[in-house]
Amino acid sequence: MADGKKNIVVIGGGIIGCTSAYFLTRHPSYDPSKHTITLLEATKIAGGASGKAGGLLALWAYPSSLVPLSYKLHKQLADEHGGEERWGYRAVHCGQVDCIGRHLEDKKPSVEGKEDRATDGLANGDGRPDGTGNVSLQKRSKEAMGRLRAAGVPADLDWVSADSLRMYDEMGDPSTTAQVHPFQFTTAMAELAREKGADIRVGAAVKSINYSFGGDAVDGVSYEDKETGKQETIPATDIVIAAGPWSQKVYPPAPISALRAHSVTIRPSRPVSAYALFTQIKLPSNFGRTNEVNKGKGARSFKASRGEQIVTPEIYARPKNEVYACGEGDHMIPLPKNSDLVEVDESRCQDIVDYVSSISDELREGEVTAKQACYLPNVNASGSGGPLIGHTGVKGLILASGHTCWGIQNGPGTGKLVSEFVFDGEAKSAKIKGLDPRMVL
Repeated sequence: MADGKKNIVVIGGGIIGCTSAYFLTRHPSYDPSKHTITLLEATKIAGGASGKAGGLLALWAYPSSLVPLSYKLHKQLADEHGGEERWGYRAVHCGQVDCIGRHLEDKKPSVEGKEDRATDGLANGDGRPDGTGNVSLQKRSKEAMGRLRAAGVPADLDWVSADSLRMYDEMGDPSTTAQVHPFQFTTAMAELAREKGADIRVGAAVKSINYSFGGDAVDGVSYEDKETGKQETIPATDIVIAAGPWSQKVYPPAPISALRAHSVTIRPSRPVSAYALFTQIKLPSNFGRTNEVNKGKGARSFKASRGEQIVTPEIYARPKNEVYACGEGDHMIPLPKNSDLVEVDESRCQDIVDYVSSISDELREGEVTAKQACYLPNVNASGSGGPLIGHTGVKGLILASGHTCWGIQNGPGTGKLVSEFVFDGEAKSAKIKGLDPRMVL
C-alpha cells in the first residue's frame, strides 16, 4: 500500500507460523498503528508435528545455509524469555549407539537391576546416591565398566544397559547440540507474538487464498470459523504459508508431501542424563511381548514369528524426568484434513516402547505417558536442498514449508527470514538462495 499499511496473514500455527508471527512483531519496521498480523490455525497451536517432535537442535543439522542462524536464535530466545524453564532449553550430548536388544523378560537385577539402584539411592530420598541432584552411575561390575570404557561410552550414559551397548560415537557435544520441548516452545512463541500485537485465531480453517483480478498479487484469505461455522474473509497485502504438510492444500503449487511419524514419551524409573541417541539395535529372534494381553488382534508388537532384525529408534532424554522416542516414518495413511484427525497406530507406538525397553531398564520400568503420531512436511521436488523459504512469484505470497524433521531446529531462523521478506523484501540474516521456492514452483 502507498501509505505503508500492511495486512499480514500467517497460515499455520506450528513452529514456522508461530516463529514467523513472533519475528514479524519484533522487526524494526513493525508499527502496530500501520501493520496488522493475523495468524490463522485450523485446530490448535502446535497441534501437528510441532507439538509431537523430538526437539533436537544441532549445529550439524541441515541445510547449512539456515542452521547457524537458527541455532544462534534459539540461544538468544532462551536467554531473553527464560527458555530453560519455560520450554526446556538446554545443551545436550548427542551420540550414535550400536546395541544388542534383550528379550523383554530378560533382566539381571544383581548386576544392573532396580534392586541395586534402590539399595544405593533411596536412602537419600530421591533415587540418586549422592543426594545432590546429579544423575549417578548404576552399580556395575568391573567387567561391564571395562567394556563400556573400551567402547568409548561416557561415564554418565548409565541408563543404557552395559549388556546391550556395543559402541558409542559422539555426534555432538553441548557446544553444538541442544534441545527444547517442542510443544512448550511453539506455544510460547505464539503467546509472545500475541503480547506484541499479533492476532492469533485458533479454529480458523483456511478455505482459499484470494488474489487480485490479474492473479499476480494476493488480496485476502477466506476461512471458516469452526465455532460459528461462518466463512470469513480478511484482506491481506502479505500472506505467509506455513502450514507444514498441509501447505499444498492451501496452495496447490507447493511441492510439499507428508510422512507420518509415530513417537512415545516415557517417564523413566529414575532421572536420566542429558543425551540424545540415534540407535541401531539388533533385536534377538522371536523378540516381542508374548503375554496374551499384548498380543492383541494382529498387533505388530508381537514378533514371535520374526528372526533377528535391526531397528533404529531415536531416544531423547528431556528435563523433568521425561524421555521421548520415535520410530521410522510411513506412508500407510494419507494426510488427513487436519491435525485433529491424525490416526495413531497403537502397535507402532508399542513397537517403539519395546525397542527402547530392550536396551534400558529405566525405560522398561518407566511409565508410558503418550503414544502419538504426526506428519512431517517434505519438499517433493528435484533440485531442492532443504525447506522452501521466500517469495513465490506472486506479489505478497511467501512460502515457508518443507522443513522435514528439523522444523523445530530451523523455526527461529525461518521466522526471522520471513519477517525480512515481508518488511525488507529480501533475506538479510542468511544467504538462502538455494531455498528459493521459485526454483521449483
